[in-house]
Amino acid sequence: MIALLTGALMQRGPDHVVISCGGVGYRAAVSSPTLARLGAVGSEATLHTHLIVRDDALALYGFHSPEERELFLMLLSVQAVGPKVAMAVLSGGAVQELERAIAGGDAARFQAVPGIGKRTAERIIVELREKVGAPDPAPAGVISARRTDSPLALAREGLLELGYSAPEAEQLLAGADGGSAEELITAALRLARSPGAERVSAP
Repeated sequence: MIALLTGALMQRGPDHVVISCGGVGYRAAVSSPTLARLGAVGSEATLHTHLIVRDDALALYGFHSPEERELFLMLLSVQAVGPKVAMAVLSGGAVQELERAIAGGDAARFQAVPGIGKRTAERIIVELREKVGAPDPAPAGVISARRTDSPLALAREGLLELGYSAPEAEQLLAGADGGSAEELITAALRLARSPGAERVSAP
């Protein structure tokens, strides 16, 4: 696994760079914020990287910080979000801003990204909200009802937000296993996509 590149910046493109390391030029796809942080051609550059191996190609992605790379990997865990779409999301703002949008349930921000529709934007919110540490929406000194909800109740709420009816959510969760709301939602969505799930109509 290529996790870090440090070398001379040999080429800058609109969505990629080439860095020379030990006489080898590595082409890495980058987001707009990462590209903006890099210097001019000929200067030294460092990228945190992630390599995706495919049958027909090796695709390298570069990030200005470990936090940006981590958000990229989280986005890839969401159904229907591939590397190209994940990089488009990262090009839409700083990591902290994107995490706040996820935590705040701002699905409209992600719908504005090319390649992301309403369903995928909502999945990003539901599946990543806990991972980015969504803040408690209750005012100071007030115990939030969400905080005391069970993982099952939170998972049911998440499926309802995705457009499933209450009976459909109950049916999917009945066969789902997981210790957290996120795990339960992921398992339920997997069941909904399984060949034997025709009885649960997709929203």
